[in-house]
Amino acid sequence: MRSWRLASPQRSGQIGTARATDLVMAISHPDADALAASILRTVGESLPVSQCTIFAYEFDARPRTVSAADHRGGRFLRDVAERYAAHFYALDGNRAIIGDTRRAPSRDALVLHQQRGDEIENDAYRAACYAQPNVSDRLSLLVQPMDSVWLSINLYRDRAYGVFAPGELERIESVAPLFAHAAKSHYALNGQHQQGTAAAMLARLRRLCPTLTPRELDVLRGTLEGASAAGIAERMGVKPASVVTYQKRAYARLGISNQRQLFALCMQP
Repeated sequence: MRSWRLASPQRSGQIGTARATDLVMAISHPDADALAASILRTVGESLPVSQCTIFAYEFDARPRTVSAADHRGGRFLRDVAERYAAHFYALDGNRAIIGDTRRAPSRDALVLHQQRGDEIENDAYRAACYAQPNVSDRLSLLVQPMDSVWLSINLYRDRAYGVFAPGELERIESVAPLFAHAAKSHYALNGQHQQGTAAAMLARLRRLCPTLTPRELDVLRGTLEGASAAGIAERMGVKPASVVTYQKRAYARLGISNQRQLFALCMQP
């Protein structure tokens, strides 16, 4: 695994007018997966890339799938993304970047992270997110659209083509700023209204109590969004009893005992 930062300002590589138009139109397309599909087509013109996902890591909660596209079509990649978000995101090598609160790059900065399948020690993670989707290598383009939020634009290489070579990485680097700006614009149009007030309240809770764990934050977010314990459990891939346990632990850390007090704490000036 390795990470590196693209210096800013960075001149974007040239792409055709038709491809640029397709990318711009995908930003506001009603189909959320249109952006990942457009990025996949753009990269695919010069090198083989089989899949693309865009995740939003918001306020240290589990990631949300913003967009996903697979050259084979269908819902397979969405299912893989959901398994990753529910069970394996904490094992991802890019967590060293996303979880580093000391890192304060400019909003235009772009960090790249390369993670090969054979570098993953956890067998279940490697099987679910690399072996089963037939992936050998992944390149993540990481950018911050706002404080406490990261977007990860992930490009996956099919095992038939090995890992990304240095020359291929340079080609992706040349268009990475364009992809980053498109993802940030798409997030501004389609992401903020989805996270809404609940995410803002969650950010307040995280500032009030930095010791809240990612699982506890997941449960608190579901609670603030009005989801039931069963609904939160399904989203997290755990049992409803576990959700209740995480909720009790979170309430204890915050010095409260029920949902009414949780909302009151969020609404305090």
